[in-house]
Amino acid sequence: MAGRFAPRTTGPALPHQAAPAARRRTGAPPPGAGAEGRTSPQRTGAEGRTEPPLTREWTPSGPLDLRLVLGPLRRGPADPTFRMTPDGAFWRATRTPEGPGTLRVAARGDRVGAEAWGPGAEWLLAGLPALLGADDDPDAFTPHHHLLAVTERRRPGLRLLRTGLVMESLIPSVLEQKVTTDEAYRAWRLLVRRYGTPAPGPTTTLGLHVMPDARTWAMIPSWEWHKAGVDTKRSSTILRAVRVAPRLEEASSMPFPEAKARLELIPGIGPWTSAETLQRSNGAPDAVTVGDYHLPAIVGHALADNRHATDEEMLTLLAPYEGQRHRATRLILLSGRTPERRGPRMTPGNIAAL
Repeated sequence: MAGRFAPRTTGPALPHQAAPAARRRTGAPPPGAGAEGRTSPQRTGAEGRTEPPLTREWTPSGPLDLRLVLGPLRRGPADPTFRMTPDGAFWRATRTPEGPGTLRVAARGDRVGAEAWGPGAEWLLAGLPALLGADDDPDAFTPHHHLLAVTERRRPGLRLLRTGLVMESLIPSVLEQKVTTDEAYRAWRLLVRRYGTPAPGPTTTLGLHVMPDARTWAMIPSWEWHKAGVDTKRSSTILRAVRVAPRLEEASSMPFPEAKARLELIPGIGPWTSAETLQRSNGAPDAVTVGDYHLPAIVGHALADNRHATDEEMLTLLAPYEGQRHRATRLILLSGRTPERRGPRMTPGNIAAL
């Protein structure tokens, strides 16, 4: 693999590097960051001008499907932190340990090109390989079912991403607890647009926003949670989490069992929420989502023609994939073998109207 990033200006490219040690006091370095050279993060110039981005090209070691890899970061079609544009590029706005940043990623033949803006630009580019699955090991997966063997061959570009950021996945996962996806996506959209900040870079037409920092989440009034359709149980869980955000962010560099235990110390964060978070922040291949409304039926139907499978039965079916159970469920979902809906769907709620 090879990579570099530099300001998009004339002159020689600057080498790949991680954020300097003096700046890392505000948080952990990006996953997979190197240790050579340095560049300067981009800022907004006078009269609102956007400074040129930092850029990087990276060559993955094998097939890479950006839509499959980055798709789990998207929280609904109108997610204010994520966009896919008609030119095939993926835009991501996030809050890094170095500050807000915007990342644009696009395939360039067998390479990946990236541009980044904002104080978090260096951090985002240093972590690009990990984000796109460089730390993932698909060869560790051995299919024991014909369905998974066929799907794996048909989807060679699947990699498990790793953002290295816990809170950006934890908060929307808490919002998704015990409600329909539409309700959760609406809450995330409303709260980020109202309390987040416009993303750095040329993002005005995209409407991209960076999610609020921990202090801002903690200051959101109770009635604003209510207007966003978030009940007290979920908002209280988020408030407990943001009070110890630095400690939770440490989980991004922990082994999966320890990271899971760290997150679940917070009342209101259970196995479902920790798995959904660590799948994204840590790229955890064994973070199977237990307690999901649909997943046991999907796995049961795909592997045993049992659309009424329980969590326990799902885990029994996934036992041969111990260590790779999250990857197994991703492949099952990608196979298209899902049970036909027969029962009533979960009824959406709207506490904002109460």
